[in-house]
Amino acid sequence: MTDVLIIGDTERSPELRHEIPIHIGDPFLYAEVDGRRVAIVWSIEGDRIAAIDPTIEIVADETFSSDDLIRDGVDIYAIKPTMFGRQVRSLGLGRAAVPRSFPLGIADVLRANGVELVVDQRLFDDRRRRKTAFELEGIRRASRAAEAGMTAIASLLARSEPADGGRVVDGDALTSDVLKLAASAEFDRHGCRGDDLIVAIGPQAADGHDQGQGPVGNDDVVLCDLFPQHVESGCFSDMTRTFVVGGANAEISAWHTQSVEALELARSLVRPGTSGSEIHRAVCSFFERLGHQTGLSKPEGEVLRDGFFHGLGHGVGLDVHEAPWLGKFGHELVEGDVIALEPGLYRHGFGGVRVEDLLVVTADGCETLTIFPYTLTPA
Repeated sequence: MTDVLIIGDTERSPELRHEIPIHIGDPFLYAEVDGRRVAIVWSIEGDRIAAIDPTIEIVADETFSSDDLIRDGVDIYAIKPTMFGRQVRSLGLGRAAVPRSFPLGIADVLRANGVELVVDQRLFDDRRRRKTAFELEGIRRASRAAEAGMTAIASLLARSEPADGGRVVDGDALTSDVLKLAASAEFDRHGCRGDDLIVAIGPQAADGHDQGQGPVGNDDVVLCDLFPQHVESGCFSDMTRTFVVGGANAEISAWHTQSVEALELARSLVRPGTSGSEIHRAVCSFFERLGHQTGLSKPEGEVLRDGFFHGLGHGVGLDVHEAPWLGKFGHELVEGDVIALEPGLYRHGFGGVRVEDLLVVTADGCETLTIFPYTLTPA
């Protein structure tokens, strides 16, 4: 059995949050050594861990004194790494697998003390890919928050009216920020957070990661990518819809139809044992037959800004982007994976369309977690 070592906090380390599913903001040590699961952590946090998982052995980090280091005038930045070194030695740990985010300064101290650290991200990704019941419930709750946020955006767009300078709602200018705030308020009502969202307008929608800004035009396309995080579980959702207001552009309408068809094609291929790269290739081939350029058809080394230029999808859980990957390279899907599928079409300087659903891979296919219509006209 491989010994495991993680040092961090559960806010920034998804590997640690998977093992200890509560928020702990200060760095601490978690290890699996000779069949033991051990957390060396401040005693008040240890009580919280023990309450949710009595199989984890709790060691209070107060029992490791740093007084001698302070008396000896050890540099303040060396104290924490030294203390973690003492904690690791107390466990008799000689070799351990660590995630790639393992703190380098602490790794230097441990290796200098003869501890062999092996970065094995696959090991940690494989653990996290099959979601726990608690994590999957958190993802479902985040999905309901995302849908509520999208409903709020669609409602404002549907109620908006044309005016000089762009669309208005109740006499006030309708902007990307107004739409984001409406979505974020819904996230909060559903026990989620997520002010880092995309509401891209017009030409901004051609850039897959432009968060969006400014007023909504009287005849405009609005691409909304929402990925709230459920506070209690730390898990994310991820969904995208594209809307038009005013007169629908024929090209945008065609792209939207084609992107929804690509999404349905991808969904039909999702099952355990299928490679993410295989599904990506199928969607690229579909778009290429329609005359669009893709990341697979473009000349190697060239920049692609038009057509389908990004990967098809990714895993979602304690990170909004995590394994498995569905792109030029991809993992073989396994039962329990939660994945986002997000085909889209774009033209730089003009606009773009993307649709995105969240799915969980089941024994014989998949279950779609996102429940929201694909209609281009908001309602």
